[in-house]
Amino acid sequence: MKLQSITFYIILFAVQFTFAQHDKNIVTGEKIKIHSAILNEDRVCLLSLPELYNDSTNVKKTYPILILLDGSTYFKTASGIVHFMSSERNRNYFMPETIIVAIENVDRERDFTVTKLKTKRPNRMGGGKNFLNFIEKELIPFIDKNYRTAPTRTLVGHSLGGLLTLNSYMNENSIFDGYISIDPSIWWDEETMKAKVDSISPISLNKKLFIATANQGEANYERNKKRHDHLYDLMKEKSGEHLNIEIEYFEKENHRSVPLIAIYNGLKYINQEH
Repeated sequence: MKLQSITFYIILFAVQFTFAQHDKNIVTGEKIKIHSAILNEDRVCLLSLPELYNDSTNVKKTYPILILLDGSTYFKTASGIVHFMSSERNRNYFMPETIIVAIENVDRERDFTVTKLKTKRPNRMGGGKNFLNFIEKELIPFIDKNYRTAPTRTLVGHSLGGLLTLNSYMNENSIFDGYISIDPSIWWDEETMKAKVDSISPISLNKKLFIATANQGEANYERNKKRHDHLYDLMKEKSGEHLNIEIEYFEKENHRSVPLIAIYNGLKYINQEH
């Protein structure tokens, strides 16, 4: 794919804060619009650069990339977490300073699923492979070309986005190094997921995967936690003694509240030494 065919626009994405004597813009990120030939549409992403990215002392420093699905929903949350975990100002050093690329949604069912469900109404499900191709063959090369990136990449997704994250992890040709799958909708694709575990490559098993499970209540216990645990057990058996997968159950968090703590704990796991 020729990057010259990708249309690029940057619009400042500012948050307004009012101070006692001054009104100023605090810029928390940028919007970029990319035309995807693979998807045949424009896609908008929110971009967060490390705090000192443009500092004159850091002109040669490179940064890992975090690709965030459901970008509009989780951009500010993830930006705050990554800043807290990595900024020189905080001195936590849980992870390196990172460039966040948060992809805004167009059609979640189309983009986050790799199989179709039978429905009475027409649907556009099952476009997940195309969407991952857009990320890997158009979006990331564009970010690599226009920003100072390091060759380390993490994919983060919630719900159906968590399902797509798992599908990416199980693809031995995936260009990501770490994966955070937050309360993934395994019920959508359960049998296919089991088959993929059976044929999973050692290349995938050598990468880090964090799975977060929320408490969806007693009625959804069979549908959610047991399915997550079973998938984890299958991958654990396939991995043998060398396991790069962690699963965590958040009993006090539901499907909507779990992303905040899951992003934090997931990034700690992904970035800790073996």
